[in-house]
Amino acid sequence: MAVMDRYWPAVSCCPDGTRHMILVPVPTAATQEFMIMRLALNFDAPGIVQLLQENAPELDIVHSSAPPAALQEVEVLLTPAAGASNLSGLLSACPRLKWIHILGTGVDDFPLELVGDQRVTCSRGATASPIAEWVMAMILCFEKKLPDSWIAEPPQSWYVANLGGLEGKTLGLLGFGAIGQAIARRALAFDMRVLAKVRQHRESPLDGVEFIESLEHLLPQVDHLVLALPATAESRGLIGKAQLLQTKPGVHLVNVARAALLDQAALRPLLDSGHVAAASLDVVEPEPLPAGHWLYGHPRVRLSPHISWSSVGIVSRMLGVFLRNVRAYRQGMPLEGLVNRSAGY
Repeated sequence: MAVMDRYWPAVSCCPDGTRHMILVPVPTAATQEFMIMRLALNFDAPGIVQLLQENAPELDIVHSSAPPAALQEVEVLLTPAAGASNLSGLLSACPRLKWIHILGTGVDDFPLELVGDQRVTCSRGATASPIAEWVMAMILCFEKKLPDSWIAEPPQSWYVANLGGLEGKTLGLLGFGAIGQAIARRALAFDMRVLAKVRQHRESPLDGVEFIESLEHLLPQVDHLVLALPATAESRGLIGKAQLLQTKPGVHLVNVARAALLDQAALRPLLDSGHVAAASLDVVEPEPLPAGHWLYGHPRVRLSPHISWSSVGIVSRMLGVFLRNVRAYRQGMPLEGLVNRSAGY
């Protein structure tokens, strides 16, 4: 029997906040019957079902539309953040439910008010790497004037350009969770100065990242401002006209969080004037954005259809958080991505 046939992967959390993969013994055949756990799947995805069956054979999977008798024994619910309109009835049909996992990284579209005191987790952090790469790509495009500096015919002159660079530039991060930290590590590698405004001031866990106590102190210093924090009642409308006017002329704004954090109407005249030199937006309001909307055609806007999270194997990565949590749940260990209902993320 191979090592991975005898042991399951699990995550161990150290006092300093770092996480390490460890191996825990797989239950023997004599105890296997006590390990079966019924999971209700609240969406149709044969590929995910196959991944679950291959990686967590102890799960007895039923669909949320199964007969009431099948839902009576459900212990865990796997659901998307959006489109969970049936949640209220489903919770009533699952009296033994102990844990809900949202297969997504944000919970602002999930009706947390319906879950009561249920334990809720999400796949927070699973998309941090691709989103961080997208952010750095937008920053590089801005500084290197791409694709405008590419040529398809002889230019007026060779060897002459007015390109910027990342070295010595200041990156401002609003939010310093998994995404913010992934962006910071990459920015530091480009010798950027990195400032971060966080919800609760604390010492920075990354050398080279300076935490700023107030938004008013951060905004005038940054060349690139990145929104990377969850949408909550506290953060909605965080960046409006007054905040944008506090930024230095020529700032580059990047939003990979939620459109609700940014006042799009207030952004437009500052883009027109050039005070905001460019806005790289992966999230907008509404989504999908209707045809003819001004964001499509503005020369200072770089717009993508909420795809910064996309990468090879990203679904498996998001599902991996849930699978690690299944192991942790069985071992009585802390779960990843625990949602704080009072904070809204």
